[in-house]
Amino acid sequence: MNSLIGRSTVLVAVAIASLLAATPARAQSDERAIVAAVTTFLDGIRTRDTSLMRSTVVSGATLVPVGGPTGLGAPSLAASSLSLNARAQDERGYSYGPVTEVDYIHVEYGHFDEYMAWVTSTWVPTMEAAKKAGLIIGYKVFQASPKSPDQPNVYLEITFKNMAAYAGDIGDQADAFEAVTEKVICNSACQDQARVHRNEIRKVLGTEVTRELVFK
Repeated sequence: MNSLIGRSTVLVAVAIASLLAATPARAQSDERAIVAAVTTFLDGIRTRDTSLMRSTVVSGATLVPVGGPTGLGAPSLAASSLSLNARAQDERGYSYGPVTEVDYIHVEYGHFDEYMAWVTSTWVPTMEAAKKAGLIIGYKVFQASPKSPDQPNVYLEITFKNMAAYAGDIGDQADAFEAVTEKVICNSACQDQARVHRNEIRKVLGTEVTRELVFK
C-alpha cells in the first residue's frame, strides 16, 4: 500500500506539473478541475477503490491501471505531458522572418569615392540581379562615422526571405548566388583579382547574420 501511495503521489505531481507547463491562463481556468481530480484520486488511494483512480482525469491525462489493480498508467500520463508541451510551443507569440547579412567595412581615408564607384558600378547591379532572380528581397548601403579607425564606416546589408534562402558560404542558395555574380561581374578568378585591389582601399571587419522575430 505504501508503495502504491508513493507511486501515485509522484504521478499526481507530474500531472499537475504538466498542466502548469501550459499557458498560465489555461492553468488558472482549470484550477477547480485540478483540485477535484486530485481529491478524487487520493480518495481512491485511501479507500483502495481502484474505480476512483480509474476515472480520475487531470488536464486530459487519464490515470489508468496497468498490470493489475495496484499499477498506474504512467505511459498514458507521459504521452499527455508531451502533448501539452507541444501545444505550449505552438502557442509561442512569434515566428521567424527575413534573414539579414551585414558586412562591416572600413574604407581607408581618401578612398571613399573610389570604393563607392565600385559599389554603384558592380555591387548594386549584382544585388538588383539577385533580387530579380528571387534570391534576395532587398539591400541597403549605410555610411557611418566610426569612433575609431578599427570600426566600420560603411555597412553593406542584404536581406533574404528566410534562412532557407540565405546565400552565405553555408547557405542553400550559395551556388545560385555565385552564378548571378559571375553573370553580372565576371568569373570567380576575375572577382578574386578585383578583391585584391579592393583590399588596398578597404578592410572587411566582419559579417553578421541576424534573423527577424515577427510577433503575432
